[in-house]
Amino acid sequence: MRLSTTKPASVGSALRPKASIFGLTVKIILIGLVDAFGLFMVSQFFLVDQIGLAAVAILGLVVINVIYWRRGGLAAKYLTPGLVFLLVFQVFVIIYTVIISFTNSGTGHNVSKDSAIESIINNSIVRVEDSPTYDVRVLEQGGNLFLLATSPDGDFFLGGQDEPLKPVVPSKTASGIATEVTGYNTLKLAQIFAVQEELAELTVPLDDNPADGYLRSADGSTAFVFSANLVYDASNDTFVDPSTGNTFVDNGAGNFVDSNGEELQPGWNTAIGFANYAKALGASAQVELLGVFVWTLTYAVSSVALTFGLGLFLAITINGLRGTRLYRSLLILPYAFPVFLSGLIWSGLLNETFGFVNQVLLGGASVPWLQDPILAKISVILVSVWFGFPYFFLVCLGALQSVPPELAEAARVDGAKPSQVFSKITLPLVLVATSPLLVAGFAFSFNDFNTIFVLTGGGPINIDSSISAGATDILITLVYKQAFVNTTVDYGLASAFAVIIFLVITIMSIFLFRRTRSLEEVY
Repeated sequence: MRLSTTKPASVGSALRPKASIFGLTVKIILIGLVDAFGLFMVSQFFLVDQIGLAAVAILGLVVINVIYWRRGGLAAKYLTPGLVFLLVFQVFVIIYTVIISFTNSGTGHNVSKDSAIESIINNSIVRVEDSPTYDVRVLEQGGNLFLLATSPDGDFFLGGQDEPLKPVVPSKTASGIATEVTGYNTLKLAQIFAVQEELAELTVPLDDNPADGYLRSADGSTAFVFSANLVYDASNDTFVDPSTGNTFVDNGAGNFVDSNGEELQPGWNTAIGFANYAKALGASAQVELLGVFVWTLTYAVSSVALTFGLGLFLAITINGLRGTRLYRSLLILPYAFPVFLSGLIWSGLLNETFGFVNQVLLGGASVPWLQDPILAKISVILVSVWFGFPYFFLVCLGALQSVPPELAEAARVDGAKPSQVFSKITLPLVLVATSPLLVAGFAFSFNDFNTIFVLTGGGPINIDSSISAGATDILITLVYKQAFVNTTVDYGLASAFAVIIFLVITIMSIFLFRRTRSLEEVY
């Protein structure tokens, strides 16, 4: 009898599903889209000179392609999308915020030093009074613009950006005005409109000495002589005012400053060490910041305690009743509406003059719910409870339904009162299930920007505050004001506040999670 020499297939290969044509096609398309988007982001990073981010993006693309094109590694294929989103939307944001907190980023310091120098030079160029008028034509060569100028004396010149005017022999003139030069393309009116912004920035030196002035044209047909109030000396990294002789030097904090303390604008983004943290925690702001922190803590604790208490009360009341599903549907309605819209409705209901609460419920009273500092704090807490109790109602209802009824029945048989059954059995078991959610709710309320901002905007306003803190401002709304609302925004200081908030919440969350471990002993 002849024996077969064919090797049996391994168990792993037998169980491994074969890739279908459709699945392979979808895989190629999806990875292709990811690679296309990734390469686009890499190109954008290179355009803005973010070489480090470009390198990280390239490394990420390589890792993604290796993971999804190699056989095996199923766990990595499932974990990679979540890990990428975690790195991009959480880790990167935190790291970037920390970096910005050590800079002077904000109003007047949003660009690089090179861009600031270029902007100062452009802003310092002003038209010379009674300057002669040049007839010009706009020419183009190799994607660059040039001015073909005819002086009042009838001389012809050609020059471009950073290329001084030089005498030229035009290939065509009209009424004594040069219109064309061999090797250059003369732009028509429609073409000039298409490059209007570039033309407005075109500055042509009159000669090799920039102090002698520049030629600029706004409409592409006439040009005037401009001079620079400031001249940049690249060798010394200084600006000099030719009329006064004042020298502006780099002060190391993102500005050119003269001996009298006058600053040139704009400045640039630069590292300033712990200056933002010193300002945030400085003596002038310590008392106010401490007050905001205490109110933030009070708001978070009160909001979580009241929402949990109300949710638990309603859950106990409704649990086991007929029509529980109907009651549950009605009670979660506040949770179904967007906080922004609900906040606007509540701000109208609590209006001192026209609000429903004052006019209908209180018979025309004039209670300043949102204008008085104390009442405003009470109002935002109560409105936050209205927003949050449906969530804890659902959580507590589920926790109550999971409590074994035999425990309560045994306690009653042993003579326990209803209050004792609740405090010794029901509440501890509910807390076991909800304590992590209570900690998460505290962290959320600590940063509950929507309720405060929509309802009071952080007000009532305190005009004497050195950090623009209102009566109901919590730390996160204070950060928002520093970054976006004030006349001069300070992203660096706002980022420093954000880092402080992050550290406070992290420390308190770790402490609370450790405290809740004692509840595990209930089981």
